[in-house]
Amino acid sequence: MKDTKAINKDLILRERLALQRTVLANQSTFLAFLRTAMYFLIARLSLRNLLKVENSFLIEMALFVISFVILLLGTLNYFKHKKSISENKKHIGDYQLEYYEL
Repeated sequence: MKDTKAINKDLILRERLALQRTVLANQSTFLAFLRTAMYFLIARLSLRNLLKVENSFLIEMALFVISFVILLLGTLNYFKHKKSISENKKHIGDYQLEYYEL
């Protein structure tokens, strides 16, 4: 009987650690989206100021729009996965009662 209780505690710990890793991965992914959006924005600014390409307005606007779209997609992706993670965290709650009662 002790073995099953120890296994339950180990499973709870593994699930909690897995959720923490998932949260960190979600944050890391959001930061990657943010970094990529900033690269496109910097490319837009450098096209005008450093390279001085003539008639570059369309290219600049395209880079600005791409930057905004990447930032928007990254933000939506972050909150979608954050909601999914918090919903999955509720499943561990069933085991918490057993864990603390032992």
